[in-house]
Amino acid sequence: MTASLTAAQARRTMLVAQGFGRRRDLPVTMRQVQPVVSRLGQLQIDSVNVCVRAHYMPLFARLGPYDRGLLDRAGNAAPRRVYEFWGHAACLIDVNLQPALRWRAEGHRERPWTAMQRVLSEHPGLLDKVMGQVAERGPLTARQVEHDEQRTPGSWWNWSSVKSALEWLFYTGELTSAGRNTQFERRYDLPERVLPKHVLAMPTPSEEEARLVLARRAAEALGVFAEPWLAEYFYTDRARTRAALEVLVSTGEVEPVTVKGWRSPAYLWTASARPRRVHGDALVAPFDTLVFDRKRLLEAFGVHYRIGLYTPKADRVHGYYVYLFVMDDLIAARVDLKADRKAGLLRVQSAWLEDGAPLAETAVRLAAELRRMADWLGLDDVAVADRGDLASDLAAITD
Repeated sequence: MTASLTAAQARRTMLVAQGFGRRRDLPVTMRQVQPVVSRLGQLQIDSVNVCVRAHYMPLFARLGPYDRGLLDRAGNAAPRRVYEFWGHAACLIDVNLQPALRWRAEGHRERPWTAMQRVLSEHPGLLDKVMGQVAERGPLTARQVEHDEQRTPGSWWNWSSVKSALEWLFYTGELTSAGRNTQFERRYDLPERVLPKHVLAMPTPSEEEARLVLARRAAEALGVFAEPWLAEYFYTDRARTRAALEVLVSTGEVEPVTVKGWRSPAYLWTASARPRRVHGDALVAPFDTLVFDRKRLLEAFGVHYRIGLYTPKADRVHGYYVYLFVMDDLIAARVDLKADRKAGLLRVQSAWLEDGAPLAETAVRLAAELRRMADWLGLDDVAVADRGDLASDLAAITD
């Protein structure tokens, strides 16, 4: 008999599977960071730094204030716990998933970009020369790759051509990232100098086996899900992910369920915790694994969410870089945040209450979380602008 979940039970199961609902007032070391990396599988990277870079936020949302140097060390120094590659998008990925993503690198080799084909035809030997530079002197950023002394416009050592070559070698797995520098530039290096030896020694699974590994990890991270969400998690082919899902159902790792109010057939990671309640507050960035699948967010939480930075200013509804506020098992509010480092302020440029969220309680709990975030970022205070239906109540508490 197919199990049935209420929408609230499904939300709680999803939140716990994503690592929410735990204490966030304890000291954080690498011992606490590793389980989050293992649970989520990936931390999406984004270059926007209007408040704090996106890959730092998932740990703060789940663990509370922590030293961001822990995550830098996890990706920049041995023994590396994450490596940079393509998951849902550009991500810091659990290094133990590297074998399951080798097929993605091999696929790039077989299907060169049109632009890369042009670069290679115009600059024969470019890849070998770039590889030689990195092998000899790496890790190197694109700017550090040595230029020809007699460089001329259009020569093979043209900046855009070299950058394209480095990116191509990164996508195909010939090079990897040894981390980012303080300017957020990727530092390219040879995989054997970056990845742990035990990871390099792992056998390469077949593509079918690899897709099963990724589907299994996604199912566990989601807890409850519709079939399309499973493919979206690591951005894998839907038909082949469907085949992997059928295997997971056949082994009993996943079971079909019904979720009241969902339009889509649902599945449950059988080992998922199904708590009676989830308690806790968290600010969630736009690229967090909880919310980066906007269709999943809409169906599971009833929240229509679009990131404003990709929208012309005149058409933005809620702001430029909007965070969602998770309160217990609800998404209760959204706030457009900016870290004004010169003034020492966390600026709340707008604040909005979600349908069904209690106004007074949301304002109090959100104010406390904003104060926690400001402290974590080394900012002195929180300043709330008069924009949004939650702004006046929030400002009255933070003033």
